[in-house]
Parts: sequence; structure tokens; C-alpha cells
Amino acid sequence: MITAVHTLIYSDDAETTRTFLRDVLGWPHVDTGDGWLIFKTGPSEMGVHPTSEGEWSITQKHEISLICDDINATVADLREKGATFKGEIEDHGFGLVIYLEIPGGAPDLMLYQPKYDPPAITL
Repeated sequence: MITAVHTLIYSDDAETTRTFLRDVLGWPHVDTGDGWLIFKTGPSEMGVHPTSEGEWSITQKHEISLICDDINATVADLREKGATFKGEIEDHGFGLVIYLEIPGGAPDLMLYQPKYDPPAITL
């Protein structure tokens, strides 16, 4: 039986990225040895999107997004803790979206407030 989903962030400076996830996002974690932190990320959900449809296509195969219930409050709270974002909050149809910059050479993470009832939270 599958009991969870394990996601990975690849970073040029893993220690800096782990520090950000621990200290700024405040995620609980365990140290599996030698500073290798594994973070509890809470409930999760997974969608499957096509790589091409109509006039658009994408080569990307995986994405990690963070869900919040009040994007304005979450962005303000994270900015107070030193987080930076790319652009401004935008309506993407499925939800309100902004991109959280992750230090250490890791890719940005989408932060969004969904307009649907997320199964990770409601089921």
C-alpha cells in the first residue's frame, strides 16, 4: 500500500535550500544524518496535465506547487521572514498564483490559493 508521496527539490546549494525550508517556511523535519533534512510537507495531491494541448506544449515533466488558503496573508508572512517572490499575485483561472524564489539554486515553487476544494485538504 502506498502511504505517501516523496518529492525532491534539486538545488545547487542544498544546505541553503534546506535552511530556507526549515527556517522560513517552518516545515517540521527529521535529520536523517549529516544534515540531510527530510521535511514533512503536509497533505498532498497530484494532478496529471498533458504535455501538449491545442496551441501550447511544455517539455517539463514534474512540478511542485504549494497550496495556501489566503495567498495575500501567506505572501506577507513569508516576506516578513525574508522570502522573495517573482512577479505579483495573478489569477490563473484555477487559483491565485505567485512564484516563491527558493535560495540555493533550486527552481521557484508555485504558491497558489485554489479556487477549487483541494482533495488534499477536503477529503
